[in-house]
Amino acid sequence: MHSMALHMVGNNTLFRIFYYDCMPLGKKFHNPITHKSVDFSKSTEYIFRCKLFDALRRKRKVALRLGTLKDNGNWMLHPEITKELLSGKKKLEDLKEDDVYMEIRQKGIDMKIGVDISSLALKKLVDTIILVAGDADFVPAAKLARREGIDFILHPMFAHIDPDLFAHIDGLSSYRPALPIKTDTK
Repeated sequence: MHSMALHMVGNNTLFRIFYYDCMPLGKKFHNPITHKSVDFSKSTEYIFRCKLFDALRRKRKVALRLGTLKDNGNWMLHPEITKELLSGKKKLEDLKEDDVYMEIRQKGIDMKIGVDISSLALKKLVDTIILVAGDADFVPAAKLARREGIDFILHPMFAHIDPDLFAHIDGLSSYRPALPIKTDTK
């Protein structure tokens, strides 16, 4: 992420990298299929994200912006499992532990991004904003930034871009960091 930002900024001065996310789910629940306790704070995802956030907090020119994670305690069937149940390809007694997931949602992230874009633009702190996303939720912030004279560049990370967003950006970036080449040294 850091090298990608530096590459995309080029000869300009990097003001700051804003990284938006939320703390991972760290609660315990009982899986409805197996009735076993699941401690999400022991998951590899939880451990990885906590280490990532700690590293980001220590990185120069990086601001970690955390939203909140909302869980309602509901377990959901994966969509493909629901289709199999409804079509009769699978029976309730065939359900496995991995056929369900805890329903969680990030809250406040889009609002934080929009507020930061607006603040940077209105205070004239930057002349270019590079948004790494493709969500049309950012159209109002992108429009405001462009009205304030900000060069607004979108990097969709090679994902689908909502058509509404195209009309409100100044350019696309498609930087792909070089991956290390693995060689067999046997």
